[in-house]
Amino acid sequence: MQKRFEKHLHKKFPHLYKDKFIIAVSGGIDSVVLTHLCKNANLNFAIAHCNFQLRGEESNQDEEFVKNLAEKLKVEIFIKKIDTKKDLAENTSIQLKARELRYQWFSELLQQNEFQYLLTAHHLNDDVETFMINLLRGTGLEGLTGIPTQNEKILRPLLKFPLKEIEKFAKQKNIRWREDHTNTSDDYVRNRIRHHIIPKFEEENPNFIDSFLLTKKNLQQAKQLNTNYINRLKTEITHQKGDFIFYDIKKLKELPNLKAVLYLLFKPYNFTAWKDICQLLEAESGKMVLSSSHRLLKDRDFLILGPAKQKAKREFIIEKEHQTIDFPAGKLICESVINVTAFDKRIAYLARNKIKFPLKLRVWKSGDKFQPFGMKGHKKVSKFLKDEKLNLFEKENTWVLLSEGKIIWIIGHQIDNKFKIEKNENKILKIEWRK
Repeated sequence: MQKRFEKHLHKKFPHLYKDKFIIAVSGGIDSVVLTHLCKNANLNFAIAHCNFQLRGEESNQDEEFVKNLAEKLKVEIFIKKIDTKKDLAENTSIQLKARELRYQWFSELLQQNEFQYLLTAHHLNDDVETFMINLLRGTGLEGLTGIPTQNEKILRPLLKFPLKEIEKFAKQKNIRWREDHTNTSDDYVRNRIRHHIIPKFEEENPNFIDSFLLTKKNLQQAKQLNTNYINRLKTEITHQKGDFIFYDIKKLKELPNLKAVLYLLFKPYNFTAWKDICQLLEAESGKMVLSSSHRLLKDRDFLILGPAKQKAKREFIIEKEHQTIDFPAGKLICESVINVTAFDKRIAYLARNKIKFPLKLRVWKSGDKFQPFGMKGHKKVSKFLKDEKLNLFEKENTWVLLSEGKIIWIIGHQIDNKFKIEKNENKILKIEWRK
């Protein structure tokens, strides 16, 4: 196994021969064998162990075992005691919380030390079990392609090795490890799959675990085919403005397998309400579907994808003429000039003698009114934005500049007529908006 392991590293993870990394070691057979394999390959690594304090003295014995392993192999070790049950929310899985706390600590270790990667000891049997769990719960192709070999800085070099091979190596090399008695319990779905379902498959096909590798490879190729198709499709049906992506509804409706396409397009943005997204195509403008990180808006002929609404500061003060101020939509640059040099919606030229500082910059709100340039009467800002055909996202990010409580400029759109410069005016306030 040592030769196969090193050959696998040279092919898939050659950087591990020059980079320093951490191995997550529980004390179980898989992580202990991974540690020995890396040591035999003369790699530069440290080991990290979490004591979740969930099994009393057994947890402490695991910690002591890992300390002894580090001492024996002469490698650096990091230990973290975690009170996993502390502040555990009702109906929260203790296993999920332990996993979250563990990876949070691993991330801190990587940031605080000169480690490039974290290695975990997930093996082929873990991959099969994950596949079956996802199959039971219902999933797409991504759930059937198993555990990824790499996820950012987390590497899993044992994924191609079955547990039987790991066990055989440990016995041949007289490697000791710790057994977690909870692994024998049928209280967990993963254990029931491991103890009862996989053995049934192996009765039918003794090479079932190896066959899974072929199936996984085929599914990964199908997934890559989908990815290639979607990437090509995006160039044909979308365009982007700033943080927003516009999807052409007419072109979407012409596509075969539309539901599958919508799933592939919007799954990366954490959407789950697929029925609502399908109905959005026929909905009236202004309807929206939310995910944990994004919003999808129906606006006339487009679905517009944007980030979730952020709670950013919504009001700023400009104290003097010559000032630059940063705000969520970009920056405003104020300066005094004596003539108009360019005409652009992102530049306002205003009569300096009609303006009093400080100026207030804020997002427009219901009830705001102003006198559009060239008009005698007033108009509600809401009506002006509607007439400008701004979508909801654009309206949310429209800012106004005020002097003594009166709007002097709707940023990027229109100045108020009362603050326009007159003929031969040479005291001008120039305000430029840069996105």
